[in-house]
Amino acid sequence: MYERVLVAIDHSEISKRALAAAASLASLSNGEVWVLHLREREVIPRMGLVADESVGEVRNTIYGQAAREIVDDAKLHDVGVIVMGSRGLSDLTGLFLGSTAHKVIHLSDRPVLVVR
Repeated sequence: MYERVLVAIDHSEISKRALAAAASLASLSNGEVWVLHLREREVIPRMGLVADESVGEVRNTIYGQAAREIVDDAKLHDVGVIVMGSRGLSDLTGLFLGSTAHKVIHLSDRPVLVVR
């Protein structure tokens, strides 16, 4: 079905379900899962990215750019589907808060599976 699956995680409980769903999809065709974890950082003029404690290897991105990077990685690795979790915000709340999942759905040229 999908030979390459990208799963975007943020170390939440929902991310564990998204990772399991991605593994299940990939196993249908003996495919592979590409795991991506982005940490959004605020940018303060003259200070650049504001860092905090990091746990493990993660890639930093500027606040508000995670969706674009997820979509770009999906293209770069030629994945068949993007899998990610949703915190379950309503469409209205997601619109005002700029939900990453909503942005990925609108920016992506490939299927997006949102796990709740």
